[in-house]
Amino acid sequence: MGTILIIEDEKGILELIQEVLTLCGHNVDTASDGQEGIQKFDNNSFDLVITDVRMPGTSGHTVVQHIRNSCKKGTPIIGMSGTPWLLQNQDFDMVLEKPFPLQTLIDSVRRLPLVAATA
Repeated sequence: MGTILIIEDEKGILELIQEVLTLCGHNVDTASDGQEGIQKFDNNSFDLVITDVRMPGTSGHTVVQHIRNSCKKGTPIIGMSGTPWLLQNQDFDMVLEKPFPLQTLIDSVRRLPLVAATA
């Protein structure tokens, strides 16, 4: 299974997603805001990033642009948003509309080809 970075400012959602994906066999790291997520992304190797879009400070839009402009730009990214129509034509590989069933998240992670993480 892959190593996944989850970026989410709502602690309950972050912990729930982390628990579910860990139970599915993934190694999961978390960040509570976009800036922390960018720092972890730059300093580690992840096969997939799942990020909330609307967060205080550094948004998910900034996170996805940072990743797409990095040397690890092929990393798949799932965006989570209560306003998914605002994410059309963005650089996300997939968008999940909040609230979503946990099975939808699991299925989405399984569908995306995880990249071989490189440092």
